Amino acid sequence: MFQVKMPDTNNRKVIEQKGNITIYEYEQDLSTNPGAAMQAYYSSKMNIRRRQVMFNLDGEHDVIIQAGAMQWMAGSVSSGTNVKGVGDLAKKFVSSKVTNESTIKPKYTGKGILMLEPTYKYLIIEDVASWNGMVIDDGLFLACDANTEIKTVSRKSFSSAIAGGEGLFNSCLIGNGFAVLECNCPREELVEVELQDDELKVDGNFAIAWSQSLKFTVERSTKTLIGSAASGEGLVNVYRGTGKVLMAPL
Repeated sequence: MFQVKMPDTNNRKVIEQKGNITIYEYEQDLSTNPGAAMQAYYSSKMNIRRRQVMFNLDGEHDVIIQAGAMQWMAGSVSSGTNVKGVGDLAKKFVSSKVTNESTIKPKYTGKGILMLEPTYKYLIIEDVASWNGMVIDDGLFLACDANTEIKTVSRKSFSSAIAGGEGLFNSCLIGNGFAVLECNCPREELVEVELQDDELKVDGNFAIAWSQSLKFTVERSTKTLIGSAASGEGLVNVYRGTGKVLMAPL
């Protein structure tokens, strides 16, 4: 039997809660010293604040997290790996080299509380099922429900792989459950575009996530070379089909 007391205070608040996931934000970094007090004060004013993810494990929803992200856990919670065998380990090793993600991501099971390390990045909870296969940019993954499969997908066209600026390979989250992403922009600043047999053209690699069902290519901004030169845009990333794209403004 255990009891965790983390009530909301003037400094620590719950900013989002979905399923068994709770995100805490600290209004100010009070665990500081006089020499760093000024920096901590102005960081808080610019919304640069510590945030933490807490999972309430009920024995039915296991969690997979990024390696090294666990801070503490309470209750009958145990950790293992999401590796199913030697072949799966080899596959994950190759995937880690092309996506800059950790080879083995720990899996936590049981009943209790799992708290992750604090981060100054913004934490975003996404419903994986709503994306029908969610392709994410490198470095965004923090945690997900164990029912979610993490695959590595490659570019479907030579142009998107070479000139797209999004890398040759990306991690793709498939299945049900929620995923937590670490992002440099808050969710309210991100632009979400839903396509229904249509297309989106983006000048640069601003997309941080998109549906696997979308066809991603790199094309000229206009149909002619002269038109592309006159517009000053040149090549653009094109997402075509039915699905969603999540873009950062910067």
